[in-house]
Amino acid sequence: MDKDTVKVTHLFHSGFLIQTKNHHLIFDYFNPRPRIDVDETSLITSDFFKDKKNIFVFSTHRHIDHFDSKILSWHHTNENIKYVLSDDIKLEHSEKYHYFMKPYQEKSIDDIQIITYGSTDLGVSFLVNVDGVSIFHAGDLNWWHWNSNSKEDNDKEEKDFKAIVNKIIGKEIDIAFIPVDPRLGEYCYQAGEFFVNKVKPKMIVPMHFGNHYAICKAFHDKISNFDVLSPILSEDNKSFTYHY
Repeated sequence: MDKDTVKVTHLFHSGFLIQTKNHHLIFDYFNPRPRIDVDETSLITSDFFKDKKNIFVFSTHRHIDHFDSKILSWHHTNENIKYVLSDDIKLEHSEKYHYFMKPYQEKSIDDIQIITYGSTDLGVSFLVNVDGVSIFHAGDLNWWHWNSNSKEDNDKEEKDFKAIVNKIIGKEIDIAFIPVDPRLGEYCYQAGEFFVNKVKPKMIVPMHFGNHYAICKAFHDKISNFDVLSPILSEDNKSFTYHY
């Protein structure tokens, strides 16, 4: 990649491949079972890893739609891969290239810097600085508002989400990946709106919507009054660029 260009590919759901000048980062890869054709159609195959260096694979927590154990086999193809995993993910065998992190920790691995924040579900959210660009992946950090919840439970969800995001205010973020979950109905946009308003990333990317791509255009329109870039995702394995 060029010095000041980042290529982002949406894989599926909350999964993204991010290519910077010197690095390949993969966040929350998920093989969307039972789509049996996924190995043939996925961008991430064993051939993808051949001859690549500086590969970092992140998983925010152990839920199957954020952590697919298949990622661990990629190391057989390329021993340069390093894994940065939430510490709620338990592996039968831990290796020296597995790095586990709790919320509110900082770690430098080679030439990238990682800060973890909390989640309103399991695990962590990641803030990664690499090649001069700052990337935030929320994992399941979301303003969950379920119609089946009591008012007290939804009020607590709001309070917990805002408390975590308030800790991020002041950080310069180029690209933020934030859940826009269609199961929340009319409330699915509120996490992204709050994050844009308070943290002010330069670009915000919706995620955690499965195959419901129409929500991306709706989210783009919802935040059109904010000074932020927002790509409209339309299908798996499609890419866009960010210039910084």
